[in-house]
Amino acid sequence: MFVLLALVFALGFVFFGVGSGSTGISDALQNAFNFGNKGGTSISKLQNKVDKHPQDATAWRDLATALEQKQRTQEAVTALERYTTLRPKDQGALAELASQYGTLATTYSNDYAVAQQAMAEQESPASAFGPASTTPFGKALADPKALKDPISAAVATLAAAKQQTAYSSYQNAQRSAEAAYRKLVELNPSDATSQIQLGQAAQAAQDPTTAITAFKAFLKLAPTDPLAGQVKQALKQLQAQTPTGTPVTASG
Repeated sequence: MFVLLALVFALGFVFFGVGSGSTGISDALQNAFNFGNKGGTSISKLQNKVDKHPQDATAWRDLATALEQKQRTQEAVTALERYTTLRPKDQGALAELASQYGTLATTYSNDYAVAQQAMAEQESPASAFGPASTTPFGKALADPKALKDPISAAVATLAAAKQQTAYSSYQNAQRSAEAAYRKLVELNPSDATSQIQLGQAAQAAQDPTTAITAFKAFLKLAPTDPLAGQVKQALKQLQAQTPTGTPVTASG
């Protein structure tokens, strides 16, 4: 099961980290992490301000920026969610929120990899102190159908639980990113950058229907973009996995 989950993670990052294109995609991805410089106001003061004035959109925006600068991603997401509720048409904030969801997804992906590595490395934590594998007792411990090392079993169970938690958190973060990019596309459907970002997030969230629609829109808007070839390849893969998939018709 965990090999399958690892494959899902790999497929979810088909385009992340791609190079620049004529639509300014790389600039948009980079700018999403440049949150301005609002030094001088402590996070605690900003938190007190939003507590006293929960409808103050500017205060929530400033709090989110301060939290981002401290790499307190989950808290920054909460602040941005509140801000975008108050200012739902702020495209810059929506892009920033989607980017922060992506940062969370990367963190959870790393957590998953660490847990997976722990499982791979712990054939038996007590093997260095246990009986030789050539002895009857050693052979019994090595036989999965015979005696089972309780320490090894406990470590495996814990690692499996951490993997499942990381996977669920990763999926939730990607779905949230997809929702944010969907709002951006609704506000500005002619923006090719938002379309490809929506496609990426939808693909990572295992929503092939949305990914296909977004990638087709990107190709229609930017058929000569340097990323067009990669998008077409991704489309073919997605359509092969989708029974109702139709051939790519975008030019270029």
